[in-house]
Amino acid sequence: MTKPPLIWTNIALFTITFLGAAILVPWYGITYGYGILEWIAFIVFAFACGLSITAGYHRLWSHKTYKAKAPIRFLFALGGALALQNSALHWSSDHRIHHKHVDNNDKDPYSAKMGFWHSHIGWMLREYQSQYYHDYKNVRDLQNDNIVMWQHKYYLVLAIVMNIGLPSFIGWLNGDIWAMLLMAGLLRLVVVHHCTFFINSLAHIWGSQPYTDKNTARDNGVIALLTYGEGYHNFHHIFENDYRNGIRWWQYDPTKWLINSLSWLGLATDLRITPQERIESVRLQMQLKRTQNRVALQPNCDEVLEKIQTEYELLKIHLTDYYTAKKSLLEAKRKQLANKQLMLQVDEMKQRFLTQQKNWLQLTSSYG
Repeated sequence: MTKPPLIWTNIALFTITFLGAAILVPWYGITYGYGILEWIAFIVFAFACGLSITAGYHRLWSHKTYKAKAPIRFLFALGGALALQNSALHWSSDHRIHHKHVDNNDKDPYSAKMGFWHSHIGWMLREYQSQYYHDYKNVRDLQNDNIVMWQHKYYLVLAIVMNIGLPSFIGWLNGDIWAMLLMAGLLRLVVVHHCTFFINSLAHIWGSQPYTDKNTARDNGVIALLTYGEGYHNFHHIFENDYRNGIRWWQYDPTKWLINSLSWLGLATDLRITPQERIESVRLQMQLKRTQNRVALQPNCDEVLEKIQTEYELLKIHLTDYYTAKKSLLEAKRKQLANKQLMLQVDEMKQRFLTQQKNWLQLTSSYG
């Protein structure tokens, strides 16, 4: 099978920037040194462009998990140009195709089943998906966003201004243009490129699958540290319309924290959240499936499988009862009709659910 033509512009970009970061950055540091301001600029620029991709390109424009005011969308557009990962329109089109056809080697732009290299960077080095970009049919909604279309039209100019002009200007103010260009420009660009590329590659290879095994996406806290919270990718691929990736309070998800902060300031609205009952239900289904698969390998497994199914059905009943009662309590509180009896009922349902959940975990772990 003949491979698509090479994209020499992308090959040159990735090769030159990587070699420059690997050779020029340490050479300049050894010869002339970097000051604290260059390191601060490196960190600030890295988070500015990384979060513009995750909070802007990804969760805002690709998945529409929330709405943002025009000033925030404008900043995300500039930060996206700083990230040098194509326009928001083009990026979102790619990403929606990925979710629609995940792991399909013929249709998924960065299918993980084609290997780490392809999903990480190889897919951008050849004309694999050029047929999709004639009219951007799958992002027609974004074509109604004037900021998205402005950035798409002037993307090349914006990319040059943000990646060369802005670091040069800050370096001029600080008295060392080359140091700032190398740190906040070149090194920052390469580091952010490969960290965000890990979402397409490592996040489909390394980690756990607590919610679904119907695709290659994984949850991994280490990858979350490198990708501004996008490492909880198994959750994301089944609940893609949720503005969160890390749903637990202790999970590292600065993208979620940024969106929350914007919401508190009135700059983001309509944050979409998957009901907790649905999340728990899907997670339990995966636990049931894995336990059944393990038990099925054992001799005389029918009785055990029946017991597991019975315990699962009982847990589902307690789960539904608890969340139904909890919804009733929240509605009563909203109408100022909550009473002690209703609150006690919710507590009772919660304890029943937690007790059955504990029994379920003990049962499934015994067959681990």
